[in-house]
Amino acid sequence: MQHYVMEQAGYYQDIPADITIERFSSGPSVVKAFASGDVDVSLFGITPAMVLVDRGTDAGILAANSKNGFKIMATTELVDRYEQVGAATFERFEQEYGRKVRFGAPPDGSVPDTVLRYWIEAHLDIGAMDTVIAKSTVPPTKAVQTIQSGDIDATIIQEPFATIIGQDEAFSELAWSGNILESHPVTVLFANQRVINDSEVAQSLVEQHTAATEFTAAEPDTAASHAASVIGSGVSEDLATAAMDSRASAFVSDPHAITDQTETMGEFVAAAGNIEGPVRADDLFAFDPYDAIQE
Repeated sequence: MQHYVMEQAGYYQDIPADITIERFSSGPSVVKAFASGDVDVSLFGITPAMVLVDRGTDAGILAANSKNGFKIMATTELVDRYEQVGAATFERFEQEYGRKVRFGAPPDGSVPDTVLRYWIEAHLDIGAMDTVIAKSTVPPTKAVQTIQSGDIDATIIQEPFATIIGQDEAFSELAWSGNILESHPVTVLFANQRVINDSEVAQSLVEQHTAATEFTAAEPDTAASHAASVIGSGVSEDLATAAMDSRASAFVSDPHAITDQTETMGEFVAAAGNIEGPVRADDLFAFDPYDAIQE
C-alpha cells in the first residue's frame, strides 16, 4: 500500500536517487532478482527477507510495511462446523468425508504458509500441519477461482482477495491472522547494503514510506484509489475501498514494532526447512535510518 501511495502521489520524487520501479508477478521472482543484484530495494514478505539474509545477502529491513494481513476464508459449512467444535473440526471432517480439509496457500516458507502452520501447530495445537490438512500450492491471484470451483475448502489470503471471496455467500471468514499471532509482520521494506550505507537515501526512503503510512491512515479512500490504479487486474476502486475497511488491512512503518513476532515466525520458517535457523533481529533489521528520522 505504501508503494501505491508513494508512486501515485509522487513521494518517490523526493528521494535523492534515480528510482526505477519494476513489478514482479510472484514472490520467488523478486527474491531471485534481489539476490542477483537486479534490484536494490523491495517491498515483499518478511520470510523472503529472512531467506535472503540466511543465505548471506548483505541487506536489511528498513521499515515494516503491513501486519495482521491474512484471513482464513472457507466454505460456510466448514466455518459453521468450526464455530461449533473448534479445533476438532479437522478430525471430524476427515472422519465424515474420508479426506482431510483441502487448503490452498502459497509455497512452504512463505508468510501465509508460516502463519497457517503457526495456527495449526501452535495456536490450535493439533499436530503437524501436514498431518492435519491437505495443502496445495495456490498463488493469491488464483485463490478466488480455486475456492469457488470447489478444488479447495479453505485458503489463507490477503486483501483484496479475502473481500472478494467473502462477497460470495458460499464462503466466509474462519479466522483472522491478527487473532492467531497478534501483530505479526507480513511485508517489509528491504534494501541492500549499498542503499543502507547511503544514509541520505536510506533515511529519505524511510521518511517517504512513513509519510505514505500516515497518508493511508488519514485518507484511506484516496489510498484505495491509488492502489486500484496501480494493481489493475479487475481491482476496482469500490473493491479496494471495501478491502481497506478489513481488519486484515493494517499498515505500519516502525520496524521496532515487528521484531518480537518476526523472531517467532522465524522459528517456523526454520522448521519448514527454508532457513538453517532463525535469523537474529540484529542481523535482519537496519534500524538506524528509521531511528534517525524520529530524532
